[in-house]
Amino acid sequence: MTSNGQWHIDAAAAGLRLDTFLAADDRLGSRGQVVRALERGKVLVNDAEAAPADAGRHLVVGDNIRVWMDRPGTAHRRGTRAARPGELPIVYEDDAIIVVNKPPGLLAVPLARRSDAPSVQGELVAHLRSRGRRRPLVVHRIDRDTSGLVVFATRADAQARLREQFRRHEPERVYLAVVYGHPSPASGMWRDHLAWDQDSLIQEETRPDDPRGHEAQSHYRVIEAFRDASLVEVRLVTGRRNQIRLQARLRGHVLVGEQRYLNGPALARPIAFPRQALHACRLAFRHPVDNRCLHFEAPVPPDLASLIECLRQSR
Repeated sequence: MTSNGQWHIDAAAAGLRLDTFLAADDRLGSRGQVVRALERGKVLVNDAEAAPADAGRHLVVGDNIRVWMDRPGTAHRRGTRAARPGELPIVYEDDAIIVVNKPPGLLAVPLARRSDAPSVQGELVAHLRSRGRRRPLVVHRIDRDTSGLVVFATRADAQARLREQFRRHEPERVYLAVVYGHPSPASGMWRDHLAWDQDSLIQEETRPDDPRGHEAQSHYRVIEAFRDASLVEVRLVTGRRNQIRLQARLRGHVLVGEQRYLNGPALARPIAFPRQALHACRLAFRHPVDNRCLHFEAPVPPDLASLIECLRQSR
């Protein structure tokens, strides 16, 4: 077993899972050692920090894998873990940022019209206060009924740097969505011009020359097709409010469970689901203090996993 090492993936190792590759006797020696290394930020893939969720990543020719057991600042890293009842699911925390796997039904930040509603930011206030630290600062948001990853800053300088990354559309933001129908072609890009209607509080399609409008771009690909629906991965280029929900609807593929962005005739076979079937599954950005590449993944939540399994069984 080696404590530090670096490997270049060739054809013989291509296709192996990352944890399988690292668990070999001449590397880390066991899956338990691999899990601990991933949880503490000791594993780099192509110079980017690998998270525990990357254990199942399949390696490809040309990947560079590094194990850096004495890497500074990683002795007590928090790994992804399931939340205990009443505990906010914190995926990662240091003295500058906090990444949360937001459950559905919880606001990311308080709304003026619903100031008494619980929110991730509100729960983080109590979490940080108990540690004698400053209030959480908003970087970006996801919708109340969308589950998944969202990052907050705990320092003003970190907030400013992260917001600049988001303004430049640099972070990787990947979602899973279950939509009605079968997008064709099975992969491509959605391009639209959208404008936020402040009166109705919805996003609307508009003309390219509308001064209120902003370009919205998303890459999509169908992961799995069911009888009446599809599981789609959507990778944001821009990050307009409600962007995926409206862009899917504009192409006739309303999200299952959608209540706001609806159009067209009633569905012949509506699929029961209590929220829009949308999950922010992957988030990557540069650390605002030391510029490290951070990658996070959030597993499919139980309600969405059950929906997908029911759709598979009904094919």
